[in-house]
Amino acid sequence: MHEAHEDEVVPFQAGDGLECNLVHVRGERAPGRGPVILVHGAGVRGNIFRAPVETTLVDMLLEDGYDVWLENWRASIDLPPNEWTLDQAAMYDHPAAVRTVAQATGTDEIKAVIHCQGSTSFMMSAVAGLVPEVKTIVSNAVSLHPVIPGFSKFKIRAVAPVVARITRYMDPRWGLDPPTTFARLLNRFVSLTHRECNNPVCKWVSFTYGTGWPALWSHEQLNDETHEWLKEEFGHVPLTFFHQMARCVVEGHLVSEASYGQLPESFVASPPQTDARFAFLAGDKNLCFLPESQQRTFDYFNSHRSGYHTFHLAPDYGHLDMFMGKNAARDVFPWILKELQA
Repeated sequence: MHEAHEDEVVPFQAGDGLECNLVHVRGERAPGRGPVILVHGAGVRGNIFRAPVETTLVDMLLEDGYDVWLENWRASIDLPPNEWTLDQAAMYDHPAAVRTVAQATGTDEIKAVIHCQGSTSFMMSAVAGLVPEVKTIVSNAVSLHPVIPGFSKFKIRAVAPVVARITRYMDPRWGLDPPTTFARLLNRFVSLTHRECNNPVCKWVSFTYGTGWPALWSHEQLNDETHEWLKEEFGHVPLTFFHQMARCVVEGHLVSEASYGQLPESFVASPPQTDARFAFLAGDKNLCFLPESQQRTFDYFNSHRSGYHTFHLAPDYGHLDMFMGKNAARDVFPWILKELQA
């Protein structure tokens, strides 16, 4: 945490009763631009936007006058493990988080920066019309159209169902301390197949989430302190998520896992029920979700409202180094701020 920042944890109750929270980050001066919510991905937490780099996205947002809120939804490792789905987050978590921020700030115009499965689930909320207060959304990596590498397809369709019969969760921290015989066996396999660095959590993240050595970032984009820090920033992720994402990958777009009255079965079959402006961001070296993922979703939104939304491809960046990279403040964050201000 930046020494000039002050955190306030604001609890909120999701629509199904799950206790989640928002971290309200205050800077040195009063915000003048209104609230922006930052939404993390699977098996991490809101703190993922505050890597130990010289300038984080949170720093730049505060400096630019935004009121910053980090949402810890049900996928957060700061919450008790739970077998969540994207549907639950879309129906229950994000709408409640947005209402909490709206009530706390007295505004009905909110902006959001959303990443990975925070992006997919938040997009589900948006296109279903469940977060009408959110008027500008910057999405990174993947949104409505998940496209993954070929080997990742094999893992999520063939390997994940087998693993789900043995364990309910995967956890990259097993690289540090495997708690079961199965975890110890997997740890040996990961050690044998991932020799790209000496950080066991980094190796496990690549094994769990993508196809690459490493998969979610380039080592060249991270400073040494961040590479060490990430050991504490990954944790439990349920196999229920992988089951749903496998179905979405096969369909080529997001689909509901269960029957929720306010969520469509397909999230691209009808025009989006939102007037928000979307800015889609992808790293051209993303080995978790290929850049085509964001291109397809941009094309979908552009077909419904031409010239209103944007797409930006960041050269030499991958998945999470878009936020954690040592030079992201120079290469990526200015584009995010420009889109939030547009």
